[in-house]
Amino acid sequence: MLSLFFFTKPCINRYNLSLYHLARSPKFCTSKFISPIWLGDGVPSMIDQKRDFKALSIAVLTVSDSRGEDQDKSGKLLVARLQKAGHNLYEKAINRDDIYQIRATVSHWIADPAVDVILTTGGTGVTGRDGTPEAITPLFDKEIQGFGEMFRVLSFESISTSTLQSRTTAGVANGCYLFCLPGSSGACADAWDKLINQQLDYRHRPCNLVELMPRLKEK
Repeated sequence: MLSLFFFTKPCINRYNLSLYHLARSPKFCTSKFISPIWLGDGVPSMIDQKRDFKALSIAVLTVSDSRGEDQDKSGKLLVARLQKAGHNLYEKAINRDDIYQIRATVSHWIADPAVDVILTTGGTGVTGRDGTPEAITPLFDKEIQGFGEMFRVLSFESISTSTLQSRTTAGVANGCYLFCLPGSSGACADAWDKLINQQLDYRHRPCNLVELMPRLKEK
């Protein structure tokens, strides 16, 4: 049974509980923070079935000095995830850990009006060869700071304090969304499954990134 909720104000939990665990609480389900339309098994669905899904065109870039196509587990995972969700793969590429090669590839995609979203994997650590954020953040018109913050909160559940080594980030450039993810396939899965997938679904409530796309280039 579908469970559909609309939030009436931001829900903040100081213990950083996930929405899933929070919404299973009977106290939460009857609180002023949420207005339940349907309560099935107690698990909330944030999908508005009255809206139609909008497929996006997504480019994927793997950043690695050592991986070829056969070894590119993280890039392939992202491609599989986005296609399973109903989106279209625009192009997939692999670049070395070179700031200017990365920036050139991403800039080309940003300038192409056919590309809605860019996902990169790799190069977000703190070693000398990790330069994806340095390559891409200068291209941002706006940084989506909440993405990196939320990713590290979720990652903490899996890898504890090691998550502080991740410089995962996201932003908007020329009306295109960019997400810079770690090279780990597990981290890519977490980022897509727990954050990106929902925000790239036009049906997701109470809001999503897709419905903002017509306004991204407003002056």
